[in-house]
Amino acid sequence: MVVLVTGANGQLGQSLQFIEKNYPNIEFVFCNSEKLDITNYDNVNAVFNEFIPDYCINAAAYTAVDKAESEPEKAYSINVLGPQNLAKICKINNTVLLHVSTDFIFDGSKTTPYTELDIPNPTGVYGQTKLDGELAIQDIWEKHFIVRTSWVYSQFANNFMKTMLRLASERDSLSVVDDQIGTPTNAVDLAEVLVTIITEHSKRNTEKFGVYNFSNEGQCSWFDFAKKIFEVNNINIDLHSIPTSSYPTPAKRPAYSVLDKSKIKNVFGVKIDSWETSLSKI
Repeated sequence: MVVLVTGANGQLGQSLQFIEKNYPNIEFVFCNSEKLDITNYDNVNAVFNEFIPDYCINAAAYTAVDKAESEPEKAYSINVLGPQNLAKICKINNTVLLHVSTDFIFDGSKTTPYTELDIPNPTGVYGQTKLDGELAIQDIWEKHFIVRTSWVYSQFANNFMKTMLRLASERDSLSVVDDQIGTPTNAVDLAEVLVTIITEHSKRNTEKFGVYNFSNEGQCSWFDFAKKIFEVNNINIDLHSIPTSSYPTPAKRPAYSVLDKSKIKNVFGVKIDSWETSLSKI
């Protein structure tokens, strides 16, 4: 079984490489943006013709939430045109497409976990382009699994956890917002779930295509997340909680973006660690 992975240098791409050895029956083909530029249709077509993948995991994305407000064309190219190209080529090759999306497609106005049936309402360029990427895939190729996730971090690439650890080495005190509620997701757990979907689908040929939510279990604020990061790493720092209004950003964040994981647990039988447990594993 050949599984082609785009965005190999990102934290999800590196997390998939980290667990690759656990799946000897899968031939992973990892492509960074130099090898596979998803915004270039001819490039995508050529790479698919070379490797003929059974599955494609699209781990490539424009994820700079604030920068997207000033770079909408670039965000659109990677988050909409890219998935569109992949869906078209996957359809030609009968390749199952796994695509990773985000909690930012929601406006955060709910106070209970978002299900796959809730109506998206993005408030910024990043969320809108990720939603448009989802819609492009759904419109083009039925054999897809779209997995929405949230607050992704890992030991790889750039993310909130690594930023907190870096800042703690440079400062004596930090202020972190406490009124945005969501769920941290360990990218390695996300990688494992994507491979589980592939193995279960290939084994049972389950035609359970569609949209799924995945994050770790539980919920917290960014302040709670930072506090736990320092606790796990035995770092003493003067940590202060502040409201979002005290930390203005170009892009508006959802005030609440916890995802309901009932569907993915029921369909694929996945067991999900709490965010605290998963953080402590790193």
